[in-house]
Amino acid sequence: MSVATYLEARQPGLRPMREADLDAVMAIERRAYAFPWTRGIFLDCLHAGYAMWVHDYGEGALAGYGVLSIAAEEAHLLNLCTAPGYEGRGLGRRMLQALLKIARAGGAQRVFLEVRPSNPRAIALYQQTGFNEIGRRPRYYPAPGNTREDAIVMAMELLD
Repeated sequence: MSVATYLEARQPGLRPMREADLDAVMAIERRAYAFPWTRGIFLDCLHAGYAMWVHDYGEGALAGYGVLSIAAEEAHLLNLCTAPGYEGRGLGRRMLQALLKIARAGGAQRVFLEVRPSNPRAIALYQQTGFNEIGRRPRYYPAPGNTREDAIVMAMELLD
């Protein structure tokens, strides 16, 4: 059984992202972030074959998504978003757990991510899942007022 088949069977509502989802994904991205990804970034990730999954509640109603790249025994969580209004229901945790399974199945031994210090809910989720802060990237993210915000770099070892 493929990882995709396994996840779809075990995690109702989770499925691979398709190009047809991009309008709904972009609507969530724009509502959730002051500095959203562009449609082109999502499209490039799809074409590159990244692991891209959505929470699908039927008829195009999406409650979140995640994007993960895997290369050279490392995975990088690039985007994890729960749609505004759906927070606090465990959807981000479910998506993160699904993406970690995909990373393991893809041969990754560790997973990296960057997160804004101004996003304490995400930081708490990552810490509860087993990620640890390993460094900072100064002035990594754009911020309001034409300023920049550091990124907290986190990593997690994937143990069998």
